[in-house]
Amino acid sequence: MSFITGLLLVDAPASALNNKGNIPDELYDNKVAVKTISSGGKVFPYVSAQAFRYWHRTTLEKMDSEWKAAPIYREGKVAYTDANPIEWWDDDLFGYMRAPKNDAKAQKARQEDPEYQELTPLDVKDKKEQGITRVSPFRVSTLVSVAPARIVEDWESMSRMEGDAVPYSSQFYRATLKGLFSLDLYASGTFSYRNKTGYRNLDDVRIESAQAQDLEHLEDEKSYRLPYEARVQRISTLLDGLAHLEGGAKQSLHYTDVSPALTILAVTKGGNHIFGHVIGPNRRDEPELKIDALAEALTVFKDDILSDIYVGWTKGYLDEERAKFEEALNDPSSLANCEANVRVTHPRDAFKAFVEDLQKQENANWLD
Repeated sequence: MSFITGLLLVDAPASALNNKGNIPDELYDNKVAVKTISSGGKVFPYVSAQAFRYWHRTTLEKMDSEWKAAPIYREGKVAYTDANPIEWWDDDLFGYMRAPKNDAKAQKARQEDPEYQELTPLDVKDKKEQGITRVSPFRVSTLVSVAPARIVEDWESMSRMEGDAVPYSSQFYRATLKGLFSLDLYASGTFSYRNKTGYRNLDDVRIESAQAQDLEHLEDEKSYRLPYEARVQRISTLLDGLAHLEGGAKQSLHYTDVSPALTILAVTKGGNHIFGHVIGPNRRDEPELKIDALAEALTVFKDDILSDIYVGWTKGYLDEERAKFEEALNDPSSLANCEANVRVTHPRDAFKAFVEDLQKQENANWLD
């Protein structure tokens, strides 16, 4: 099986992109903290994978009129999507778990709710709706600062009224956040009906829909598959969303461009990430491309790399590092000695070039 294996960096010069709410037992009740993790006594700001996926979903919904986002239904403290990957692109690529409550009160409430009745029905057994789930083909990591960061407290006040000002504070940081992503190309647009948690993507209702639309039946795998062109279209749009990524908290105060300042991606065999250690901090705690680590990855995993290496690097961001990288590409004792074809351009152009190659018939085996 083939995977898109990618890395991206978000430049956060003065930001608070993901917060954890008010800090208890502080002098003021309204003091908002950023999310951080600690290691070796040092603090690293981060953006949760859930927030990252939310940014990506909302970007896709706003930027592409063809992207088909599944409707969401809330049932008390539980929420789920329509769970129909044949119809909805995000159900296909981001996965789902639709497991409604089956007590009598909950069932009656759903039956009387016209919003719920608009969803694709579920199989019913013993008068109970049967849940379905799908493991997400698209996987992302937490976005974590490459180096330790100093968390700054910004004291402010609301003073646009008579009387005493209302003080409040919030935290922010200066950091480069690194994230990893992976997309299972085989699973994208392929829907299983195996009776196993995470793999029962289709119930009888959805199988009937697959058959009505004449989807390819992979009988040995107990799966149905969308046409090749439809799968490529969904994957291409997903990547375009990463190239145009928007989102983040506190944007009105710390406006931050969260689209990748640097990205590296390729098609590889297997889901292990070959680029996970090629970016790290230098002695000054600044982001550094580890040339030797990249050369090792391209050499050790050369038989697992099925495509070019697409590097998107914004000019003006870590220019000295980019110069070292481009020099290494022409050095016979370094990256020039690797068999991989490395292409360097702007991040948006890198995603665009990858999509163009994905759409070529000669690369159809990437989805097998």
